[in-house]
Amino acid sequence: MEENLKQLTKSGASPIIKIAVFGPESTGKTTLATQLAEYYQTVWVPEFARGYLQEKLDSGRGICDIDDMLPIAYGQTKLENESALIANKYLFCDTNLLVTKVFSELYYNFCDSLLDKAARTHQYDLFFLTDIDVPWEDDGLRDSPEGRESVFEVFKQSLIDNKKPFITISGDKETRLKKAISIVEDLTMALQMGFTSTDFLQIHHHGIPLENVKRQLRIFNEGIQKIILVNPATINNGILKLSDTDFEQKVNFFDANKSNLKLQKFVPASGAATRMFKFLNTFLNDFDLGNETINAYINRKKDTELSLFIVGMDKFPFFAAVDKKLQEIYPNFNTLARDYKNYYFIKTLLSAQYFDFANKPKGVLPFHKYPASIATPIEEHLHECAFYATANNESSLHLTVSENHQDQFEDIIKEVKNKIEIKSNSSIEVSYSFQKKGTDTIAVDLKNKPFRDERGMLVFRPGGHGALIENLNGIDSDIVFVKNIDNVIQNNVHKISFYKRGLAGILLELQNQIFLYLKELDELEINCEKIDEILIFLKEQLSIEVNEDFYKFKLKNQVSKLKEILDKPIRVCGMVKNEGEPGGGPFWVRGVDGRLTLQIVETSQIDLKNSEQSKLLGNATHFNPVDLVCGLKNYQNQKFDLRQFIDPESGFIVYKNHAGIDLKSYELPGLWNGAMANWLTVFVEVPLFTFNPVKTVNDLLKQAHQPL
Repeated sequence: MEENLKQLTKSGASPIIKIAVFGPESTGKTTLATQLAEYYQTVWVPEFARGYLQEKLDSGRGICDIDDMLPIAYGQTKLENESALIANKYLFCDTNLLVTKVFSELYYNFCDSLLDKAARTHQYDLFFLTDIDVPWEDDGLRDSPEGRESVFEVFKQSLIDNKKPFITISGDKETRLKKAISIVEDLTMALQMGFTSTDFLQIHHHGIPLENVKRQLRIFNEGIQKIILVNPATINNGILKLSDTDFEQKVNFFDANKSNLKLQKFVPASGAATRMFKFLNTFLNDFDLGNETINAYINRKKDTELSLFIVGMDKFPFFAAVDKKLQEIYPNFNTLARDYKNYYFIKTLLSAQYFDFANKPKGVLPFHKYPASIATPIEEHLHECAFYATANNESSLHLTVSENHQDQFEDIIKEVKNKIEIKSNSSIEVSYSFQKKGTDTIAVDLKNKPFRDERGMLVFRPGGHGALIENLNGIDSDIVFVKNIDNVIQNNVHKISFYKRGLAGILLELQNQIFLYLKELDELEINCEKIDEILIFLKEQLSIEVNEDFYKFKLKNQVSKLKEILDKPIRVCGMVKNEGEPGGGPFWVRGVDGRLTLQIVETSQIDLKNSEQSKLLGNATHFNPVDLVCGLKNYQNQKFDLRQFIDPESGFIVYKNHAGIDLKSYELPGLWNGAMANWLTVFVEVPLFTFNPVKTVNDLLKQAHQPL
């Protein structure tokens, strides 16, 4: 008997996927094992102990005791080995040696060393830990139902202590089976992809769909196809230009109709301010105080940014606070040489002990100096929200933030919100969301193999701002204004509001017409004249032309095609004249289906080695300031599932570093690029003053960010 049990420790790899159903008594193990075996048309391994103990009881030899543990273990092993020989791809085990080990320790405070070793080393591809959320059933052999919670925790801890891969299965019979089948399918795919059970669990607990991982690995190997530019979008060729009078009409239309709408402002605000202060961090790392002057450093590095920072230092909104702190830290500060003053100013500004600005979210930094206060970007966004995202004296601001930074935003909002609400005679609801872990993407090494850290674990990285389409998808509003956290200016909120409301008016007019057409298309009596009218609207208002095949369709099929084209979320995007800012711009793009569409394209999406494509990029007349107004509901007042309108092939491969080792990471299609690629899109020129981002700290010295 012992010799046979020892064979367990010598088990080799099996082509059969073995899943152990594990848990205390009366938790549905047998039910789940038999259901899975029936579904996959394979065998399952019953519980040997049940028949063994029943026979012992019937023969008058008494109930279970410590001497029964090894015979039960041996009998269970024999059943499992015999079943594995006839299993069809999968083997589902109603129980296993680890159960026997747990019961031995639980009831007798002892486990035979041979059983202990065999239970620890015997491997399964996965354990299903059955929850205690099902009714207790007494069958004459089971213990009492008291203490189920503590017994369940013992079972769970045994899986953890013995490093067994497990997933807890809860719910009724149907729910458990559905969940278990989904997990088995994903586990099978993961093993076929070369992942281990541990890898699979890491992916599963991260909440990342395995199909996403599979697609990302394919993209790493095959690369991302570059966008094919046809022409830049220009005025009257993809970009609408309105007079101030026309804009005013759109503003009035929006104001007249907004009372029936739920409005929201959506601000991606999770980014840290690291890049704002990058040149200052470089200075602190490279400058040798006492052996070099700052002027010599500037000349040696040709660091014009540092020179501008020092010259304009007293104009920064944080100057007074840092200067006050310096006086506290260095009592003789005013007597120091200028180089020492400037060096200590920069060091204190970035020191984790004091201001730590480079590690804070950009949204909570001091941006603007007013006569009685210093304003952060989040405060400016609250002001804007009250001005153009308010209906019936109510407005909503949604911020996507990092979980560990939310309290910093809340502190500022708590301090200023009431003041802004009183001034604007409105109430502002503020909500938050975090980038979902399930949108993280797998990293690979330079040979496109999954990258592992020093513990051998897979490495996942945030999926970039394209992941925020999930956050936007969670918003239940009719009209959503999208704007970046750093694109705020000082004093001109009235002018900013005018153009934002104008963009919203354009969207509402278009949306009303689209909804009318879609309702008419639902009617069977629609005629050819109406079809022609819709085609003209598509071309003139939405820059969409159908291909020649459309005219060969029967009327019924034409109606279906038009509904497919029109029944989409819509975005109206403000565009400013291109003045050399890095970033995306509006272009006519040819898709894989041959159709021309209007898209916001980033430079990294373009094949710059292609001289023709590079020339088209250089001919761009406008720039994307991320000034969007979005319609998220359909003509039946139902929310669109925004995930259905993403171009999943338009992401970005970027190079990163982990603990000094180079790796590649995949960033999801950008929020206003590939994530909105299949929306209805309208580009409208807006004045340049509406776009004043703060990419580096020196941008705060520009006129738009300085007091009047």
